[in-house]
Amino acid sequence: MSDSLASLRRKIGGAGDLKSVVRSMKALAASSIGQYEKSVLALADYERTVELGLAVCLRNRPEAAERAGKNRLTSNGVRAIVFGSDQGLVGQFNDELADFVARTLGPLPGEKKVWAVGDRIRARLVDSDLTPVGLFSVPTSVNAITRLVGEVLLESQQNQGSGESDQFYLFHNQPRSRATYEPVSRQLLPLDETWALKLARLPWPTGKLPEVIGAREQTLQAFLREYLFVSLFKACAESLAAENGSRLAAMQRAEKNIDDQLETLNQKFHRLRQSSIDDELFDVVSGYESQASKKHT
Repeated sequence: MSDSLASLRRKIGGAGDLKSVVRSMKALAASSIGQYEKSVLALADYERTVELGLAVCLRNRPEAAERAGKNRLTSNGVRAIVFGSDQGLVGQFNDELADFVARTLGPLPGEKKVWAVGDRIRARLVDSDLTPVGLFSVPTSVNAITRLVGEVLLESQQNQGSGESDQFYLFHNQPRSRATYEPVSRQLLPLDETWALKLARLPWPTGKLPEVIGAREQTLQAFLREYLFVSLFKACAESLAAENGSRLAAMQRAEKNIDDQLETLNQKFHRLRQSSIDDELFDVVSGYESQASKKHT
């Protein structure tokens, strides 16, 4: 009986230690979500500025808007960046995204080159017959996102292929709430014709329209680079927010399971302890009655 009680004590202690770890991870995930959500909000003004700059360039050069909207059928190939996770305890975060990438890229013609951000999403893509040609580590803070985006853009440009008509896709999980997310995709290049023409007609916030002076084409290319940078930065930040949201939900489920297990173990421990006390009392009473009967005889 004492061995069973000792074993239960060890299990209860182990479950308590595990609960402390889970609570720490839950608190870390909750705090991490905030910094990535704030970075996305802080990026909104700069993203708006880049869009206005592109609007000026495309408005002054209508033919630029037409060139931006190249026909997708003339594409030489497909390039894609997939933002996943390096760490586990995120539920179906990487599995759902990998399935979504495979369904989206599968029907597209041409050679497909995929870069994975995160070792775990890389493994899922390999299982989906989309072996990445490159791998990047997931940033551990907002400050590290800028460096990652620079590396991604450099790697993508070096492997662009035979022409600028390559399609450039972006895949990541986008938060829907603190605990839920959905996989999304976006074609960055060539710019969608509808998007480019809509951007060219974007209303200017003041009554005086600006003009591009000097090298118009270079100015347009500079804004396009910033457009790519903002898009990748935002996707990475949203992916990290979704990852930590998924981890937070997983830790909440784990904490509930541990609480249920602790309740079961404690109930069993108290029953065994009470049974042990009852046996000891029975032995004492039996011994007393035995001694009392001997005195009477």
